[in-house]
Amino acid sequence: MKYPAFKLATLAVLVSLMAPAAVASELVIAQTTSATAMDPGFLKEPATLVDNLFDTLVLRDANMKLIPGLATDWKALDDNTWEFTLRQGVKFTDGEPVNAQAVKFSIDRILDPANHAPTISYIRTIKSVEVSGEYQVKIHTNGPDPLLPTRMSRYPTYIVPPAYVTKVGAAEFARKPVGSGAYTLSAFIPDEKVVMQANPDYWRGKPSIDTVTWRPIPEATARVTALLTGEVQLVDGVPADLVPALKNKSGIHLEQVKNGGLTIYLGLKNDQKPLNDVRVRQALSLALNREAYTRDLLHGFGTPTGTMAGPKDFGYLAIPAAAQDVAKAKALLAEAGYPNGFSIKFQAPRRYIASADVAQAIVQDLAAIGVKAQLEVPEWSVYTQQVAAQKQAPIYMLAWGSTQTLDADAALYPILHSGEPYSTVNSPELDKLLDSSRLTVDSARREKILQQVQQVVAQQQPLIPLYKEDALYASSDALTFTGRADSRIPLFDLRLK
Repeated sequence: MKYPAFKLATLAVLVSLMAPAAVASELVIAQTTSATAMDPGFLKEPATLVDNLFDTLVLRDANMKLIPGLATDWKALDDNTWEFTLRQGVKFTDGEPVNAQAVKFSIDRILDPANHAPTISYIRTIKSVEVSGEYQVKIHTNGPDPLLPTRMSRYPTYIVPPAYVTKVGAAEFARKPVGSGAYTLSAFIPDEKVVMQANPDYWRGKPSIDTVTWRPIPEATARVTALLTGEVQLVDGVPADLVPALKNKSGIHLEQVKNGGLTIYLGLKNDQKPLNDVRVRQALSLALNREAYTRDLLHGFGTPTGTMAGPKDFGYLAIPAAAQDVAKAKALLAEAGYPNGFSIKFQAPRRYIASADVAQAIVQDLAAIGVKAQLEVPEWSVYTQQVAAQKQAPIYMLAWGSTQTLDADAALYPILHSGEPYSTVNSPELDKLLDSSRLTVDSARREKILQQVQQVVAQQQPLIPLYKEDALYASSDALTFTGRADSRIPLFDLRLK
């Protein structure tokens, strides 16, 4: 039987209307703070967002095992040289090839002292990068560096496109970055949103979720409300006091990663009076009631600690947090010449779990030993600039971690070695130990050195560890999400039901 042409055309239209259209998937993630810039080599904040725009030579799987990334394999050629073979055919989203020249360019810009990279501490062991083939590089170190492959797995060693960065300049690149990662940046409006689109040409395959919007929602109750009303599907940074309300909520999944957060500490400007006196620093530490902070203010989602390293780090030494001892603290202050205490400025952000509340409690504890701490709680975007420029208060609350290496070196070296961008410590004893740890290949000897560093910190208190946070997330049941020990949120691995 034959049908007129116009009837066939009409039938085709009807069939197309009846067929289900492909629905673009969209995920909205609520965060505590806004991103300030997107240059992965010059971060002054966690790498959560740029992780998804850029690639590294080496990746970590869900079990924290190192696996191939942009490099298919790597090997040590001698004590001071590592060779990496690159994956061929990978391109940045502007069409530039990801090759050995791009790797050299990306690392060289961090090592260039003129660029003042805030994260240079992590790769200061690198002496030079040599292009030994179109898809092969040799990385030369200043001495044996057993952590070199690990250093290639996170910031600041993301690979960036040389031609694009050179053309637009560093400032523009930080606003409109181009990478080879699972997602591309389609919008970056500070304090409002960051929007990412799935990269259809990603070398691991197109991501499952088409569009991801990151929304800064600083107010804790507003973040949780946005999840409950369906405005967002994932909350990064659940306030501890609202966990009970979410625990048995239908349609909501609560994810707790024990010790998966950062270690909160008080930084001290050791070169300023009275903080240049070890007895004063010890007194400040003894004045603090860390148990009360974690129990009452963090609602148990933190663990008091006497070290900056974490339990999952190589070289970790389980140093207990100092118990509060007001009488001993007062005696130390008197011995140091401050029987009536002193006044000092103190800064803390609203960035971490109940951090502003903890800061208020610290002010009260210090007052009990005669120390009048003048607290200031600056906006996070202002505070990060102050800390990076060493313009913060003499006592300041900050958090640090080792999630990019899972090695105590990352938790210790950048904030304890003199001259590092985030260090306000100047201790020849610590410098010697930290340098030695980076040049020691024998793992048993290196572990002992890292543990010795932690012992010196506990004795000298050049900074004051407070507690290690748990990582707290909440998500819609429609999202398949699992918290990671390295604190990443890899969008490529997420699925919307």
